Amino acid sequence: MTDFIFNTTPSIRQMLGGATQLGKVLESMPFASDRKDVLFVTDPGIVKLGLSAPALKSIRSHGFEATVFDAVEPDPKATTVLEAVKIAKANKISAVVGFGGGSSMDVAKVIALLAASEQSIDAAYGVNQAKGQRLPLVLVPTTAGTGSEVTAVSILTTGTEEKKGIVSPIILPDIALLDAELTIGLPPQITAATGVDAMVHAIEAYTSKSPNNNPISKTLALQALDLLGANLREVVSNGKNIEARANMLLGSMLAGQAFANSPVAAVHALAYPIGSIFHVPHGLSNALVLAEVMRFNAPHCAPAYAELAPHVFPKIDTNRSTDEICNDFIERLIQLNVDLGLEKGLRQVGIAEGDLDRLATDAMNQTRLLVNNPREVTLQDARRIYEASL
Repeated sequence: MTDFIFNTTPSIRQMLGGATQLGKVLESMPFASDRKDVLFVTDPGIVKLGLSAPALKSIRSHGFEATVFDAVEPDPKATTVLEAVKIAKANKISAVVGFGGGSSMDVAKVIALLAASEQSIDAAYGVNQAKGQRLPLVLVPTTAGTGSEVTAVSILTTGTEEKKGIVSPIILPDIALLDAELTIGLPPQITAATGVDAMVHAIEAYTSKSPNNNPISKTLALQALDLLGANLREVVSNGKNIEARANMLLGSMLAGQAFANSPVAAVHALAYPIGSIFHVPHGLSNALVLAEVMRFNAPHCAPAYAELAPHVFPKIDTNRSTDEICNDFIERLIQLNVDLGLEKGLRQVGIAEGDLDRLATDAMNQTRLLVNNPREVTLQDARRIYEASL
């Protein structure tokens, strides 16, 4: 067995109604015996839906001063983070709560880092470049998809529309709080896209060429796909099924643990430019290129895809060759997107053939991800995958 490192959030708490107990959770943390000034990081949609109100009430009822930063946008910009860091420093914030989807949690991670260290954001980009300490950090996901609450990764959009990552165990939160009740009101399309996003995390973690691909990540990926495959259709068609919602949230978290240690690859590399240039939600961006990336990878990892297939589709016929099972798996994933009501191709989100060269060029900048892909991806390969995904 080869050497590997597995890092994850030290405390994971699944609590139905946990948002209403957030103050009690914060009170149990060491920082609470000193200062009690908390920065609550979220987005305007969460505030408008009223999801943040019970959490803030709980925080304040336990004696905390809560400053709300609710300007997080999809594909969050580095400038948004820097604005929040100024607020955190001005208010002498002693802890950060990230409350929302992947964007809010990613922003909260970097705020916690930069507000406590003298490092610049540019110096923190890359793998293990983050230095110094961070503020105490609690993350509360409101979607079942990103797994950001257990990943040492934060993805930000720079001024050039390129996405860059800060990857370091330093930004893993102290506590991840999973409250499935927060996901009850998610619209079907967001539920579908984030659910497929979680599946992509598990699929890419399992097949990653990373030298840190390890037995723990593989096991977590399989368990994640068991939960996601069994519950995704149900939560899209019956969003009030709390048990299915809890299973999705747990599956998303397990997939997050998997890819946090066995990193994702070409699906994400090709999805990032779709999101940053055309402002397509991240989960949907992944869904739109997943099948064609898998088709491209199949000559190098069909056996692994065949192993994954029955975890997503238990009724798939496994008494066939690995190539046949692999091809069937890809076709079923395509049909799953259709059944979930997701867009069928890139054209449906406003991308034309004339955009493909730019997309391919930008995707090739994602070297941190492409190095993990089971098959080497060239610029021409990336363009062909995009073309096949139109």
